[in-house]
Amino acid sequence: MSLIKYIDKKYYPDYGNQWDDVLFREYLLSKIDQSFECLDYGAGRGKVKQVNIRGMVKKIVGVDIDSEVLNNPHVDEAKLIRLTDLKIPYDDNSFDLVFSDNVFEHVECPEAVLQEIYRVLKSGGVFIVKTPNKYHYMPMIARITPLSFHKYYNNLRGRQTVDTFPTFYRCNCKSDLSKYASKIGFSQEGIEYWEGRPEYLRIFTITYIIGLIYERVVNSINLLAPFRSVFVFELKK
Repeated sequence: MSLIKYIDKKYYPDYGNQWDDVLFREYLLSKIDQSFECLDYGAGRGKVKQVNIRGMVKKIVGVDIDSEVLNNPHVDEAKLIRLTDLKIPYDDNSFDLVFSDNVFEHVECPEAVLQEIYRVLKSGGVFIVKTPNKYHYMPMIARITPLSFHKYYNNLRGRQTVDTFPTFYRCNCKSDLSKYASKIGFSQEGIEYWEGRPEYLRIFTITYIIGLIYERVVNSINLLAPFRSVFVFELKK
């Protein structure tokens, strides 16, 4: 543990827990306006405080398939989505901005979800997503291992098993995104890849060192950007 703390201090002094959510908050805040009506897709119980924009926009609502969303303190209003049809319970052209944080890796039917988001967005509205990159080593490992292993490993990292859900990674790379976006009618406004402190490898010194080397390589060579851990994209209606 002392070596892990040493690596933290020497190589990642500006990184804390949920560094990717901190970056996503900065990105999100650069896109919102006080007049906006916004939707947090997959809002959950509100455990990610970095996406709390309540009071900064005209209205923020949250939807999720989990009833815990009804207790989310970061939204003005919350509603449930039914797994049977994935319909968002709001009218057409309701929102200026929809965002989603670490949800799309869990989406089994991305085309249906994107179609619904397109429907509820106003003309000119944007959809902003942060999700793991399909071609990073952790999602690649996750795709070939069972959910029980994910729960076990996250438990080692100090994460509650209740927060570990099945993953599909069906819209977590540029090519998959382009396929769905063009089919539905979205225009692609931006794509970014982020790599930072290797959170999943910080439980052991040797794995942390391997993650550190990987991070330095993919951040120093632009051609390797598509192998960074976080995939961020923005779509416009």
